[in-house]
Amino acid sequence: MVGVRNVEKDPARVIRVNTLALLHLLDWLRPAERLFFASTSEAYAGGVSQGLVPVPTPETVPLVVEDVAAPRFAYGISKLLGEAAVIHTARAKGVPYVIGRFHNVYGARMGADHVIPELLLRAMRREDPFRVYGMEQSRAFCHVDDATEAMSRLMATDSAIGEIVHIGNDTETNIGDLGKLVLRIAGFYPELDSRPAPSGSVARRCPDLTKLRALTGYEPAVSLEEGVRRTFEWYRAHGKAG
Repeated sequence: MVGVRNVEKDPARVIRVNTLALLHLLDWLRPAERLFFASTSEAYAGGVSQGLVPVPTPETVPLVVEDVAAPRFAYGISKLLGEAAVIHTARAKGVPYVIGRFHNVYGARMGADHVIPELLLRAMRREDPFRVYGMEQSRAFCHVDDATEAMSRLMATDSAIGEIVHIGNDTETNIGDLGKLVLRIAGFYPELDSRPAPSGSVARRCPDLTKLRALTGYEPAVSLEEGVRRTFEWYRAHGKAG
Protein backbone atom coordinates (compact mmCIF):
# COMPACT_ATOMS: atom_id res chain seq x y z
CA MET A 1 0.00 0.00 0.00
CA VAL A 2 1.66 3.18 -1.22
CA GLY A 3 0.72 6.73 -2.21
CA VAL A 4 0.02 9.75 0.01
CA ARG A 5 -3.73 9.71 -0.64
CA ASN A 6 -4.04 6.01 0.19
CA VAL A 7 -1.95 6.48 3.31
CA GLU A 8 -3.93 9.45 4.59
CA LYS A 9 -7.28 7.82 3.74
CA ASP A 10 -6.65 4.51 5.54
CA PRO A 11 -3.36 4.43 7.46
CA ALA A 12 -4.45 1.39 9.49
CA ARG A 13 -4.82 -0.65 6.29
CA VAL A 14 -1.40 0.51 5.08
CA ILE A 15 0.27 -0.74 8.24
CA ARG A 16 -1.70 -4.01 8.28
CA VAL A 17 -1.14 -4.91 4.61
CA ASN A 18 2.50 -3.87 4.39
CA THR A 19 3.43 -5.51 7.68
CA LEU A 20 1.54 -8.80 7.41
CA ALA A 21 2.45 -9.40 3.76
CA LEU A 22 6.13 -9.16 4.66
CA LEU A 23 5.92 -11.17 7.89
CA HIS A 24 4.13 -14.03 6.12
CA LEU A 25 6.75 -13.97 3.35
CA LEU A 26 9.53 -14.18 5.91
CA ASP A 27 7.81 -17.19 7.51
CA TRP A 28 7.79 -18.99 4.14
CA LEU A 29 11.26 -17.99 2.98
CA ARG A 30 14.04 -20.58 2.89
CA PRO A 31 17.84 -20.02 2.99
CA ALA A 32 18.31 -20.97 -0.67
CA GLU A 33 16.28 -17.95 -1.77
CA ARG A 34 17.59 -14.37 -2.06
CA LEU A 35 15.28 -11.61 -0.87
CA PHE A 36 15.02 -8.02 -2.08
CA PHE A 37 13.01 -5.79 0.25
CA ALA A 38 11.65 -2.56 -1.23
CA SER A 39 11.96 0.12 1.43
CA THR A 40 11.62 3.87 1.09
CA SER A 41 13.24 7.24 1.67
CA GLU A 42 10.26 7.97 3.94
CA ALA A 43 12.11 5.92 6.58
CA TYR A 44 14.41 8.89 7.27
CA ALA A 45 12.12 11.75 6.16
CA GLY A 46 11.50 12.93 9.70
CA GLY A 47 15.22 13.38 10.21
CA VAL A 48 15.40 15.69 7.20
CA SER A 49 12.57 17.84 8.55
CA GLN A 50 14.25 17.99 11.97
CA GLY A 51 17.60 19.03 10.49
CA LEU A 52 19.28 15.83 11.71
CA VAL A 53 19.93 14.36 8.27
CA PRO A 54 22.03 15.80 5.41
CA VAL A 55 20.80 16.05 1.83
CA PRO A 56 21.96 14.22 -0.30
CA THR A 57 21.36 11.47 2.24
CA PRO A 58 23.52 8.38 2.86
CA GLU A 59 22.29 5.07 4.26
CA THR A 60 23.89 5.59 7.68
CA VAL A 61 21.57 8.35 8.95
CA PRO A 62 19.19 7.79 11.89
CA LEU A 63 15.64 6.80 10.96
CA VAL A 64 13.21 9.28 12.48
CA VAL A 65 9.42 9.45 12.75
CA GLU A 66 8.32 12.97 13.72
CA ASP A 67 4.80 12.09 14.84
CA VAL A 68 3.73 8.46 15.26
CA ALA A 69 0.07 9.56 15.31
CA ALA A 70 0.19 11.41 11.97
CA PRO A 71 -1.48 9.33 9.20
CA ARG A 72 1.15 10.35 6.65
CA PHE A 73 3.88 8.50 8.55
CA ALA A 74 2.02 5.15 8.51
CA TYR A 75 3.76 4.13 5.28
CA GLY A 76 7.24 5.02 6.53
CA ILE A 77 6.56 3.24 9.81
CA SER A 78 5.51 0.07 7.97
CA LYS A 79 8.80 0.15 6.08
CA LEU A 80 10.83 0.83 9.23
CA LEU A 81 9.33 -2.29 10.75
CA GLY A 82 9.92 -4.09 7.45
CA GLU A 83 13.63 -3.29 7.41
CA ALA A 84 14.05 -4.56 10.97
CA ALA A 85 11.98 -7.68 10.26
CA VAL A 86 14.04 -8.52 7.17
CA ILE A 87 17.40 -7.97 8.86
CA HIS A 88 16.71 -9.96 12.01
CA THR A 89 14.65 -12.77 10.46
CA ALA A 90 17.06 -13.20 7.55
CA ARG A 91 20.01 -13.38 9.93
CA ALA A 92 18.22 -15.95 12.09
CA LYS A 93 17.25 -18.12 9.11
CA GLY A 94 20.38 -17.64 7.03
CA VAL A 95 18.52 -15.94 4.16
CA PRO A 96 20.58 -13.61 1.91
CA TYR A 97 18.89 -10.23 1.50
CA VAL A 98 19.27 -6.73 0.08
CA ILE A 99 17.25 -3.74 1.30
CA GLY A 100 16.76 -1.02 -1.32
CA ARG A 101 15.39 2.36 -0.28
CA PHE A 102 13.65 3.78 -3.35
CA HIS A 103 13.54 7.55 -3.89
CA ASN A 104 10.68 9.06 -5.92
CA VAL A 105 10.46 6.43 -8.65
CA TYR A 106 8.04 7.28 -11.49
CA GLY A 107 6.93 5.97 -14.87
CA ALA A 108 4.10 4.27 -16.73
CA ARG A 109 1.37 2.21 -15.01
CA MET A 110 1.69 3.90 -11.63
CA GLY A 111 -1.85 5.21 -11.24
CA ALA A 112 -2.80 8.83 -10.74
CA ASP A 113 -1.79 9.68 -7.18
CA HIS A 114 1.96 10.25 -7.49
CA VAL A 115 3.28 13.70 -8.30
CA ILE A 116 4.46 13.25 -11.91
CA PRO A 117 1.45 11.33 -13.30
CA GLU A 118 -0.87 13.54 -11.27
CA LEU A 119 0.63 16.65 -12.87
CA LEU A 120 0.58 15.04 -16.32
CA LEU A 121 -3.05 14.00 -16.05
CA ARG A 122 -4.15 17.48 -15.02
CA ALA A 123 -2.15 18.95 -17.89
CA MET A 124 -3.92 16.54 -20.25
CA ARG A 125 -7.25 17.76 -18.87
CA ARG A 126 -6.10 21.35 -19.53
CA GLU A 127 -6.54 22.57 -15.97
CA ASP A 128 -6.27 26.37 -15.87
CA PRO A 129 -5.17 27.82 -13.49
CA PHE A 130 -2.78 24.91 -13.01
CA ARG A 131 -2.18 23.91 -9.39
CA VAL A 132 1.38 23.13 -8.28
CA TYR A 133 1.81 22.12 -4.65
CA GLY A 134 5.03 22.92 -2.80
CA MET A 135 6.74 24.72 -5.67
CA GLU A 136 9.64 25.64 -3.36
CA GLN A 137 10.40 22.03 -2.45
CA SER A 138 12.78 19.74 -4.32
CA ARG A 139 13.03 16.04 -5.13
CA ALA A 140 15.35 13.72 -7.07
CA PHE A 141 13.12 11.73 -9.41
CA CYS A 142 14.17 8.30 -10.69
CA HIS A 143 12.65 6.72 -13.80
CA VAL A 144 11.44 3.16 -13.28
CA ASP A 145 13.89 1.81 -15.89
CA ASP A 146 16.81 3.13 -13.82
CA ALA A 147 15.30 1.84 -10.58
CA THR A 148 14.86 -1.69 -11.93
CA GLU A 149 18.38 -1.65 -13.37
CA ALA A 150 19.77 -0.73 -9.95
CA MET A 151 17.70 -3.41 -8.25
CA SER A 152 18.78 -6.08 -10.73
CA ARG A 153 22.44 -5.17 -10.32
CA LEU A 154 22.20 -5.31 -6.53
CA MET A 155 20.57 -8.74 -6.61
CA ALA A 156 23.37 -10.03 -8.85
CA THR A 157 26.13 -8.60 -6.63
CA ASP A 158 27.29 -10.86 -3.79
CA SER A 159 28.92 -7.96 -1.93
CA ALA A 160 25.50 -6.26 -1.70
CA ILE A 161 24.07 -9.09 0.41
CA GLY A 162 23.12 -7.87 3.88
CA GLU A 163 23.29 -4.21 2.85
CA ILE A 164 20.85 -1.30 2.89
CA VAL A 165 21.32 0.69 -0.32
CA HIS A 166 19.71 3.90 -1.55
CA ILE A 167 18.25 3.66 -5.06
CA GLY A 168 17.35 6.69 -7.15
CA ASN A 169 18.72 9.57 -9.16
CA ASP A 170 20.90 12.16 -7.43
CA THR A 171 19.95 15.12 -9.63
CA GLU A 172 17.71 17.34 -7.49
CA THR A 173 14.80 19.17 -9.14
CA ASN A 174 12.66 22.02 -7.87
CA ILE A 175 8.93 21.14 -7.90
CA GLY A 176 8.09 24.43 -9.60
CA ASP A 177 10.53 23.58 -12.40
CA LEU A 178 9.01 20.09 -12.61
CA GLY A 179 5.58 21.62 -13.11
CA LYS A 180 6.88 23.82 -15.93
CA LEU A 181 8.58 20.81 -17.56
CA VAL A 182 5.37 18.79 -17.43
CA LEU A 183 3.43 21.63 -19.06
CA ARG A 184 6.03 22.12 -21.78
CA ILE A 185 5.98 18.41 -22.66
CA ALA A 186 2.17 18.48 -22.67
CA GLY A 187 2.20 21.56 -24.94
CA PHE A 188 0.02 23.51 -22.53
CA TYR A 189 0.81 26.90 -20.99
CA PRO A 190 -1.78 27.88 -18.35
CA GLU A 191 -1.51 30.28 -15.44
CA LEU A 192 0.36 28.65 -12.54
CA ASP A 193 -1.44 28.46 -9.20
CA SER A 194 1.11 27.98 -6.41
CA ARG A 195 -0.33 26.01 -3.49
CA PRO A 196 1.19 25.00 -0.12
CA ALA A 197 2.96 21.66 0.06
CA PRO A 198 0.98 18.78 1.60
CA SER A 199 1.21 18.63 5.37
CA GLY A 200 4.21 16.64 6.57
CA SER A 201 5.95 16.74 3.19
CA VAL A 202 9.74 17.13 3.47
CA ALA A 203 11.33 20.21 1.91
CA ARG A 204 14.09 18.24 0.14
CA ARG A 205 14.81 14.64 -0.80
CA CYS A 206 17.86 13.37 -2.66
CA PRO A 207 19.83 10.13 -2.18
CA ASP A 208 23.58 9.84 -1.82
CA LEU A 209 24.36 7.10 -4.36
CA THR A 210 28.00 6.53 -3.35
CA LYS A 211 27.29 3.07 -1.96
CA LEU A 212 25.17 1.97 -4.93
CA ARG A 213 27.84 3.12 -7.37
CA ALA A 214 30.62 1.39 -5.45
CA LEU A 215 28.73 -1.91 -5.29
CA THR A 216 27.34 -2.03 -8.84
CA GLY A 217 28.79 0.73 -11.04
CA TYR A 218 25.24 2.05 -11.50
CA GLU A 219 24.62 5.43 -13.10
CA PRO A 220 21.18 6.90 -13.84
CA ALA A 221 20.61 6.76 -17.60
CA VAL A 222 17.18 8.39 -18.08
CA SER A 223 17.08 12.17 -17.74
CA LEU A 224 14.07 13.77 -16.07
CA GLU A 225 12.91 15.33 -19.35
CA GLU A 226 13.14 12.01 -21.20
CA GLY A 227 11.47 10.12 -18.38
CA VAL A 228 8.59 12.60 -18.08
CA ARG A 229 8.14 12.48 -21.86
CA ARG A 230 7.95 8.67 -21.84
CA THR A 231 5.48 8.77 -18.96
CA PHE A 232 3.32 11.38 -20.67
CA GLU A 233 3.22 9.38 -23.90
CA TRP A 234 2.12 6.24 -22.03
CA TYR A 235 -0.73 8.01 -20.21
CA ARG A 236 -1.85 9.76 -23.37
CA ALA A 237 -1.81 6.50 -25.37
CA HIS A 238 -3.78 4.65 -22.71
CA GLY A 239 -6.51 7.23 -22.32
CA LYS A 240 -5.80 8.07 -18.69
CA ALA A 241 -6.76 11.72 -18.86
CA GLY A 242 -10.37 11.22 -17.76
